[in-house]
Amino acid sequence: MPIKFGGNEAGRGNGERMAVDPNDGRILFLGTRHSGLWKSTDGAVTWNKVDSFPADVLKLSLEEAKLPAWSGGGRSSIVFVVFNPTSGSKGGASQTLFAGVSVMGKPSLYRSDDGGGTWKAVPAQPTQYRPNHAVLASDGNLFITYGTDPGPMQMMDGGVWKLNIKSGAWTDITPDKPSKERKFGYAAVSVDAKNPKVVIASSFYRPKGEDLFRSTDGGATWKPVFGSGGVMDYSLAPYVRDTDIHWLFDVEIDPANSDHAMFTTGYGGWETYDLTNLDKNLPTHWTVMSPGIEETVALALYSPSKGAHVVTGVGDYSGFVHWDLDKPAPDGNPKPPFLGNTHDVSGGELNADVIVRIGRPRPGSKNLGYSLDGGKTWHEPASVPDAKATEGNIAVSSNGETWVWTPRHNVPYVTTDKGATWIACAGVPLDTRVIADRVNPNRFYGMALFAGKLFESVDGAAHFTERPLVLSDGLPKRGGSGADNRSDRGDDRGGQDRIYATPGHEGDLWLAAFNGLYHSGVKGFNRIPAVEEIHAFGFGKAAPKAKYAALYLVGTVQGQRGFFRFTDSGAGWVRINDDQHQWGLVLHITGDPKKFGRVYLGTHGRGTFYGDPVSK
Repeated sequence: MPIKFGGNEAGRGNGERMAVDPNDGRILFLGTRHSGLWKSTDGAVTWNKVDSFPADVLKLSLEEAKLPAWSGGGRSSIVFVVFNPTSGSKGGASQTLFAGVSVMGKPSLYRSDDGGGTWKAVPAQPTQYRPNHAVLASDGNLFITYGTDPGPMQMMDGGVWKLNIKSGAWTDITPDKPSKERKFGYAAVSVDAKNPKVVIASSFYRPKGEDLFRSTDGGATWKPVFGSGGVMDYSLAPYVRDTDIHWLFDVEIDPANSDHAMFTTGYGGWETYDLTNLDKNLPTHWTVMSPGIEETVALALYSPSKGAHVVTGVGDYSGFVHWDLDKPAPDGNPKPPFLGNTHDVSGGELNADVIVRIGRPRPGSKNLGYSLDGGKTWHEPASVPDAKATEGNIAVSSNGETWVWTPRHNVPYVTTDKGATWIACAGVPLDTRVIADRVNPNRFYGMALFAGKLFESVDGAAHFTERPLVLSDGLPKRGGSGADNRSDRGDDRGGQDRIYATPGHEGDLWLAAFNGLYHSGVKGFNRIPAVEEIHAFGFGKAAPKAKYAALYLVGTVQGQRGFFRFTDSGAGWVRINDDQHQWGLVLHITGDPKKFGRVYLGTHGRGTFYGDPVSK
């Protein structure tokens, strides 16, 4: 496609942006964020821009242009295209279609009656908010949901409107009207294909709980779905119980089954098979649609030396202790505390009962939690050094007794009494990621790569001593910083440009630089041949008869990009994935210290994967 889509930007739940002509499947229209309206006449093989669509309505205001892409309302641009199938015949192009633009204070709904050749604003339309979804019923009524924001930011006002496309009459059919005291909007709308009078719409940021509203008379009257006694079944994904339904960006009534409806949330989809129970004044029953969240962002992976297989840190949904790799964690997120993001997790190399995690807390929680039984139960400390910190790094001594936390934009702090007291580490600068030696509980390390400094503590992280960081081929230059964590040295949320301590070998360090791999020696760090680029790095159990931990990395080795394992068995670097298994952006990797060859991959939006060597 010659078009950028901004899949995680504002209005990512609006739609549908792409529509296929129901009379001629070769004809498609596509509304974009930044590039206007596009059309294909050969089944999406080629695309051409529709230059006749009004360009002035797509221009951002100065205020909107300054907003970040994920929250700038006007950046959502053309959010839906809808065909009127009665304006054409089977095999002949439909002539009438509608396009909605995410703008406020001016017309946002446009109509074409010549197959997209020319466009005009629909008269008398509401302009006090922006459109989010639209659906055309078989009786010629176009239903549109509106809000002051395209989402996922809060909508301060909104509504549901109906346009009779034959007469041009508009009707406000909002089920539950927002007010100055109750600020919210509407996100999605669907019509029963078997009955054009049956409509369902979703609220967005509604105070005291979201709801679906269903009408059987074309929007004249409505009944709340959950407010009428909807029953939620969390059994397939028990962690979902921790959060209310939210971000109901889309709702659909199955065109083949009026009892079957689905809606989306920020944490997966829900469905019912008894929607018409509402007509009998009976509750509807809803079930999570899939056993597990498969589109999460991994922020940290930790595989302890015994006990649980792996502990994941997840963006937006805390993370899990995985006792069974093939089933969702039955206890849900580890609590307390209840973290929104878990940014880092670590534990005692020689005392796997101790696990510590840090992240962004939900209201009422602290930003650090710990377990003393391998992740079965969790606790909050009496205090934290920086209650406002939501990111950073955590290190745990090999015996589990000393914890060092570097909150983002702060100095490292150390505690030896499970967080009852903290002291600032001496001799180490702001934002220094500290790691623990995997053998000696008193040794800790830190690094300032671009300043050429290595820091070491031999007194349990109370004091650090600075020494030069010497690389065999010289220090790298700092990459230019880019937007969204990216620069010419990769993504700084990943495992590159960090030092790592080797399991089972005191004082043995690795530097996984973006531009290569280095191993500590007598005179400094020596570059390892073949490794050209690194995005993630970690260790796993040694190969049979080997004396040294297996190494894992995501990057480029001898010109080939992939995931690699290295053992001291003489096999060298072995690629453990193929071209069909790359999973986009991968920033985290670790082996399992309990089983040779098992590896965990943390993707940026595809979930966490595990792999085992293929049996021969």
